[in-house]
Amino acid sequence: MSYQTITLYSDANFFSPYVMSAFVSLTEKALPFSLAPIDLSAGENLQAAYGLLSVTRRVPTLVIDDFQLSESSAISEYLEERFSSPEYARIYPQDKQERAKAREVQAWLRSDFMPIRAERPTEVVFAGLRLPPLSDSAQQSANKLISGLERLLSDGRKNLFSEWCIADTDLALMLNRLALSGDALPESLRKYASYQWQRPSVQQWRALSQH
Repeated sequence: MSYQTITLYSDANFFSPYVMSAFVSLTEKALPFSLAPIDLSAGENLQAAYGLLSVTRRVPTLVIDDFQLSESSAISEYLEERFSSPEYARIYPQDKQERAKAREVQAWLRSDFMPIRAERPTEVVFAGLRLPPLSDSAQQSANKLISGLERLLSDGRKNLFSEWCIADTDLALMLNRLALSGDALPESLRKYASYQWQRPSVQQWRALSQH
């Protein structure tokens, strides 16, 4: 399917984990796109013009020609389906069960762990913010995350599945909220997050957030 232009609407600071996920998906697919920063602190996303692009009035929003789509996991899944021919890299596992598990991980990360997100915002990851030790509720949330990952990553593997997928980037970001704050993490998870953080597409996003 041909297209003319792709635009990804982002937060102006490039701190959003969800924009990062969509950015990495586009970059891994090697799709040329432009970034359009939105000033969330000024409420630019709540203005009428942005409402015409995004039903949710959130970032990221993907615009391909006259098609608009918000929500990062929906964007990644759409990109995988629309740009599925062999010249485009895969961002989800080819195996159906592994693909389902990748989506499970993504949904889990987006719907849970609010105490971690509140006490370890992405400013910790992208701006070096230092914060006090985790509260009891946030530590319980971290323990739940660690326990859930024991079966997936305790063997020291570098990716969740046989090859990298977008769920690896999403998971590494959640783990780095803890790792980069000096919070306790099993060494296998710390190494996994560090390895994923070196991926070129992730490095490109990090370069944006550091300007």
